[in-house]
Amino acid sequence: MDFRVFVEPQQGATYADQLAVARAAESLGYSAFFRSDHYLAMSGDGLPGPTDSWVTLGGIARETSTIRLGTMVTSATFRHPGVLAISVAQVDEMSGGRVELGLGAGWFEAEHEAYAIPFPPLGERFDRLGEQLEILTGMWNTPAGQTYDFAGTHYTVKDSPALPKPTQSPHPPIVIGGGGPKRTPALTAKYATEFNIPFVALDVLTKQFERVAAAVADAGRAADSLTYSAAFVLCAGRDDAEVARRAATIGREVDELRENSPLAGTAAQIVDRLAPFIEAGVQRVYLQTLDMSDLDHLDYFASEVVRQLA
Repeated sequence: MDFRVFVEPQQGATYADQLAVARAAESLGYSAFFRSDHYLAMSGDGLPGPTDSWVTLGGIARETSTIRLGTMVTSATFRHPGVLAISVAQVDEMSGGRVELGLGAGWFEAEHEAYAIPFPPLGERFDRLGEQLEILTGMWNTPAGQTYDFAGTHYTVKDSPALPKPTQSPHPPIVIGGGGPKRTPALTAKYATEFNIPFVALDVLTKQFERVAAAVADAGRAADSLTYSAAFVLCAGRDDAEVARRAATIGREVDELRENSPLAGTAAQIVDRLAPFIEAGVQRVYLQTLDMSDLDHLDYFASEVVRQLA
């Protein structure tokens, strides 16, 4: 099992807050630090305000050395594909080849309205996502010295030098996720190295993994060419009192967390509750860490849970 730390800075976090978590995750042996790509808090005042994901990861890339860095997930509505290709390739170079790109269609209409970002209907958002994936991989895979062209419904690329190239070859790993029954598995099979499904029950996860595996097989890919992952809220503690304290800090009820996240409870409880997810095919778990000031939380999980399952 591989464990990664995943934060939600739009809820209220500075660059320094995020760097502290990334450095702690690196020192504790987590394989990656991922952050959301959102511009509006889902609750609370979100102070001091949002931070841009790729600007932030570029900074963290220069202040860490081994931990992998990525987004869960960048919204295809936020950036033009050529600009995104440049940003990701640049941060990949800045990190020495430690970047991963999570990319999705976008879903949070309110943040688009708040920051003057167009929010097309769902079908068009998925169309744009597919074209972005084609352009990103097309640019990164174009040999240096050659040009790249693309003619789509929403984007057109003409005589692009397709530069810069990422450090990783052929390009940074791409993570696609979600519960869509048709287009999500198809895009995953065509472009992704990892499939992620966040915050769902075991039966929902199992069904979606089956759909994705079928799409991978239909695409002629090897079954083991895709990593399957899940994300859950983290609320661990040495005893019930510590679990309750951490739940209260993030404004959640213990019973609700235990019902919806296998990462809620003591270490022994978490190991037991993760077992059926592992049996269902989860190879990697993202720990949604909502209290970024509680670095002891990550330390406890690493020493008492990761030690048993890594």
